[in-house]
Amino acid sequence: MKKSIIASFTALLSFYSASAQNESVITNKLKVFIDCNNTYCDMSFIRTEINLVDFMLDRIAADVHILVTEQNTGSGGDQYQLIFFGQHRFKNYRDTLQFNTDPNATDFEERDLLIKYIKLGLTPFVAKTDAAKDVAISFKRTETEKDKKDTASGITKDPWNYWVYRIGTDGYLNEDAVYKNNQFSGNLSANRTTEQLKLFFSISASKNKSTFEYEDSGVVQKIIVKNKNFNAWHYLIKSINNHWSLGYEASYTKNSFSNIKGQGFFRAAVEYNIFPYKEVNNRYFTISYSLTARNNHYYDTTIYNEIKETLYGHRADATISFNQKWGSTSVGINYHNFFHNWKLFNLGANASTNIRITGGLSFNIFISGALTRDQINLPKGGATEQEILTRRRQIASGYSIYTGFGLNYRFGSKLNNFVNPRFEGPNN
Repeated sequence: MKKSIIASFTALLSFYSASAQNESVITNKLKVFIDCNNTYCDMSFIRTEINLVDFMLDRIAADVHILVTEQNTGSGGDQYQLIFFGQHRFKNYRDTLQFNTDPNATDFEERDLLIKYIKLGLTPFVAKTDAAKDVAISFKRTETEKDKKDTASGITKDPWNYWVYRIGTDGYLNEDAVYKNNQFSGNLSANRTTEQLKLFFSISASKNKSTFEYEDSGVVQKIIVKNKNFNAWHYLIKSINNHWSLGYEASYTKNSFSNIKGQGFFRAAVEYNIFPYKEVNNRYFTISYSLTARNNHYYDTTIYNEIKETLYGHRADATISFNQKWGSTSVGINYHNFFHNWKLFNLGANASTNIRITGGLSFNIFISGALTRDQINLPKGGATEQEILTRRRQIASGYSIYTGFGLNYRFGSKLNNFVNPRFEGPNN
């Protein structure tokens, strides 16, 4: 029996190896829908590591629906469950895999283990034993010159031409004896993403109303605060090669809180990635430069005595991030100023890191801050106490800063794989 299992396993490995070699002529790829029910899945990484299937946005159109769920274990790690539901030509196939992560595992290690089990589950010879963690199956092929020439014929046709549309609305109500608040918002977007082009359109609007009541000298006073905003946004990004890209963005905004009656904005930018874009899952270092133009109309006269104006400026950004087995780190910095007055600038920076120092000892920190010297939209005249307390209007500030940090040490058992959600329910 044992020899039979090994023989079947070897035969199936040979079959998938042969399929990988002839992938360029495959016209009817396996269609897969990944449903990350209550956990995060790095879809960019998954698509990079598995390129022998088509990933679908519609679960009904898929041949295999993979449901991924996560629960905490008693030791502090996570228990993942992957259920593979066969559909259409595989409607009689269903399988389930489970694995546990170490309590001290980094995001990098968890991501690698998840991709390993997705590969195993997509293989019809899944082994449901501890030895499955030691099996390495590659679904990724090396691109040849012939593949590059045959790319056009090898790509599966999409009836939607890779366009994705979203529409949504949100709202909430909050009320007690002296306070009422309601907010409603709606959004509509459309985007198309390929290796050569990123195209995006969106429209959103929201309205917020707050009512405050208080007693002053025996008389009940009422304050009503209304804020509304509207935003239409569009951008296009063109890939030049594995390091360079060009793009632009355009938007129209209305925001009563920020004294913006109407703002038309346009930005044209160029970006260079020191590392190839294909390595974005592990390391990323980009530098970009852009020119900006905006036409502002204000509700109230600003501190610079303007009711409308057209402004030009430029912006520079740099971002670097690494995601490795020892943890992850990211640093970013950006600068913008207006050409007519270089004293009107904004300089911001942020940094985050999560490092496993040794064993169960880990350290994390996040910090962001900015010097804000470009609040040209602020209305002239001081704000009243009521306006400050009720956040009715934006207030001048020369800086902003936020930080958080933590040092954690875990010790004790690593061998508790039990999941007990009593009085807690499933993870959300």
